[in-house]
Amino acid sequence: MKLPEINLDDYQYELPNERIAAHPANPRDSSKLMMYKEGEIEHKVFKEITNELNSDYTLFFNNTKVLPARLYFKKPTGAQIEVFLLNPIAPTRDISAAMLEKSGTIWECAIGNFKRWKEDKLEAAVQTEKGIVKLTVSHEDRDKRFVKFEWEEESLNFVDIISAAGNTPLPPYIKRTATEDDKETYQTVYSKNEGAVAAPTAGLHFTNEVLDILKNQGVDEQEVTLHVSAGTFKPITADKVTDHEMHNEQIIITKENVKALINAHKVACVGTTSMRTLESSYWYGVRLLLDNNTTFDIHKLEAYERMESGATLPTRQESFSAILKYMEENNLDNIHGETSIFIMPGYQFQVIDTLVTNFHLPSTTLVLLIAAFIGEDWRKVYQAALDNDYRFLSYGDSSILFRK
Repeated sequence: MKLPEINLDDYQYELPNERIAAHPANPRDSSKLMMYKEGEIEHKVFKEITNELNSDYTLFFNNTKVLPARLYFKKPTGAQIEVFLLNPIAPTRDISAAMLEKSGTIWECAIGNFKRWKEDKLEAAVQTEKGIVKLTVSHEDRDKRFVKFEWEEESLNFVDIISAAGNTPLPPYIKRTATEDDKETYQTVYSKNEGAVAAPTAGLHFTNEVLDILKNQGVDEQEVTLHVSAGTFKPITADKVTDHEMHNEQIIITKENVKALINAHKVACVGTTSMRTLESSYWYGVRLLLDNNTTFDIHKLEAYERMESGATLPTRQESFSAILKYMEENNLDNIHGETSIFIMPGYQFQVIDTLVTNFHLPSTTLVLLIAAFIGEDWRKVYQAALDNDYRFLSYGDSSILFRK
């Protein structure tokens, strides 16, 4: 298939500032839920999602845990420097491993008030379970914004330090300072694997009660990991949409996930990050089958190149069976990969039947993903949300979208 010509203006809509939720619904499952099915729209409360998913479904969640990725340091002059964690650089680029470092670590960072921080080291006194620990940051490579983190207490790993020192990285469109409450509310109830700098927000609506009801109804609940990067907020500025630089994100799938995908009747996912994980994993299986290529780094337009090549693509079952075979041959319980997949109109979905997701910013990669999933009806869905006082973005209301 040929890559579609996409006019970004076609994915624009007017979002008034007052419709951007500054705080979450309380309780979590009291938010609104829009159901889109067979072209029709219904308005519900989120906890009623239990009426829409049954034992036919395997439901995938992203269990990444948001890091308190925003740190503040004061210079002796009084100037405040903000250091925002983006990606680990050394001694490992693997986020999960970087969290466990005890002898220092280097990260690519976004730096606020950058011009005021020259070559000097910055220090902060951090209250930890081991008492007050001195955290020092210095430029490893100032031009590349590589920052070295060091701390005195060797029994503490990096995640211990930033958990004590850092602040919740609320998105740039939430115009307020993060509070103690955000440490809980900007985290899913099932979060486990530290590494995200933004929440997989579709999951914020789920309570343990809703999860238990779904499980008791026979829904197979599965957890994958995609560590959400700051690139998720990056606007499309390229003249040609397909030239947009997609963010690369680290993902983890388990052998249990793979078996579930082989046997699943219908697949639903909570959030665009879970969708990106599962669709990317399908293309990894294609690599194994067609190229005997075991490298798991799915490129931005790889799916479209495959579809355009004219090669017969494997079924979901065939692709994930290839992954299972590879895992068993290599005695692997999980696989770590990377993806920069760009899902936009013209993409042919290989895995996902149903998507639970919030309402996203106009003219972004996320709106393009929604348009790819439900076609031109994306505009009908968003207009209905605007007309019915839905709250938008990370702390906003939810939708469940059934692909035609």
